[in-house]
Amino acid sequence: MDLALSGLNVLVTGASQGLGYKTAEIFSEEGANVVINSRDPQRINNAAEKIQHHTGRSVFAVPTDLGEAGASEAVIAKTIEYVGGVDIVVTNTGGPPPGKFEHISDEQWLDSINLSFLSHLKLIRAAIPYLKGSDHPAVLAITSYAAKQPIEGLILSNSIRAATLGLIKTLSIELAPDGIRFNAILPGWTNTERVEALMDARAKLNNTTILEEYRKQTSQIPLGRMASPEEFARVAVFLSSPAASYVNGVMLPVDGGISRGL
Repeated sequence: MDLALSGLNVLVTGASQGLGYKTAEIFSEEGANVVINSRDPQRINNAAEKIQHHTGRSVFAVPTDLGEAGASEAVIAKTIEYVGGVDIVVTNTGGPPPGKFEHISDEQWLDSINLSFLSHLKLIRAAIPYLKGSDHPAVLAITSYAAKQPIEGLILSNSIRAATLGLIKTLSIELAPDGIRFNAILPGWTNTERVEALMDARAKLNNTTILEEYRKQTSQIPLGRMASPEEFARVAVFLSSPAASYVNGVMLPVDGGISRGL
């Protein structure tokens, strides 16, 4: 299937590793002009070089912390400078830290709201004027299946990512007359650096091993394994592409069936 991405301008945030990185790589494979962002200059520049080496296409890195004032506008401005426009925005951030309700401070709540909700909101707001000028505008928010089915020990993620879904669903209605599609994609357990860190935290909490925590988690997944980043990224790229031009306001789990709701 031709995803009709050739020549489109795509911004992917949180793309130095994991799901964001692989999503950006597949966009580049499909012929899109790709700009990637994360806060660590060395890691995001290395990621751009790796994707460029793999695909043979130019990839532009914008090292900026989206939690800082004015950062979203700066990232969009750099995207326009590098590739001349914005057609697709994939908003992605690192997840909040694990913890239980009674152990989480007000500061941790505010930091996590800024990281996992306001960063999506501000980036979308900065991109809207340019998306309105695109023939194929789309926004995809990468969240987590925790927004629909809470995960034990992740109250910050469970709560704040649900707010992001509310934002995306509302925008899919409000801005539909402008032709902009808004969708969210909800990864389940995927073999990424973040999941490894979560398994390590569980192992320390439960006095077990990381391997045992992986085994316990995969036993709950109907497919019996975690996803590869590429399995997630292929769905993300399709959902953002013109090939999915009538898909709007969807909250799509890519979780191996672990979500139990209809």
